[in-house]
Amino acid sequence: MRWRRLSLATLGLLGGVALWKAARRQAPVTPAEETERVRRFYDQLAPRYDRGIRLAEWALFKDGRRWAAAQARGETLEIGIGTGRNLPYYPAEVRLTGIDVSPAMLELARERARQLNRPVELRVGDAQALDFPDASFDTVVSTLSLCTIPDPAQAVREAARVLRPGGRLILLEHVRSPLLPVRLVQRLLEPITVRLEHDHLLREPLEYVEAAGFVVEQIERSRLGLVERLVARKPE
Repeated sequence: MRWRRLSLATLGLLGGVALWKAARRQAPVTPAEETERVRRFYDQLAPRYDRGIRLAEWALFKDGRRWAAAQARGETLEIGIGTGRNLPYYPAEVRLTGIDVSPAMLELARERARQLNRPVELRVGDAQALDFPDASFDTVVSTLSLCTIPDPAQAVREAARVLRPGGRLILLEHVRSPLLPVRLVQRLLEPITVRLEHDHLLREPLEYVEAAGFVVEQIERSRLGLVERLVARKPE
């Protein structure tokens, strides 16, 4: 029996190593191809997303969604709105628009908005190429979406474009930890999380925000540096 348990453990370890190696060897794709892969993944995941994300939100992000939505003012765009988990927390006076690359996720967001009696314009859209004129919004919100967007720097540049001067970008994201032991674990896991869930563990949104010309007004790290809350303003 002990030999059998050891054999199963060895097989599991070998399988994990094989998956990790396969993930590392994944052929490069264009951002457009990766965006399509992400869309298909979330279309399939949509019915299970809310159930699956609850534990991670409880363990890592706590009241992060409530915090992010509460920062919104005026005309607000949420990129990667998903199933609409932030909808209950937006101030009533906010005029809200939400986009997502996944039609299936948006259908769940529409149902949530209906149940909440929350006015919101929901449309299929790509955060890397927003279908809005320059200076359209007072606030752009992103919660747990830059980790899966194929070109997050482009998404932040697009957020800057559609924000009015003085408008604010609100981010809640999991990020690269500044703690070396934690970061090493992230580095080991990332090939697998990217391959299986299109989830990048080592991204640093602050770099994209500063490169896009934003002025950072607030930044907080928690959970061993894994979770970041960030508020940035587009210069006047």
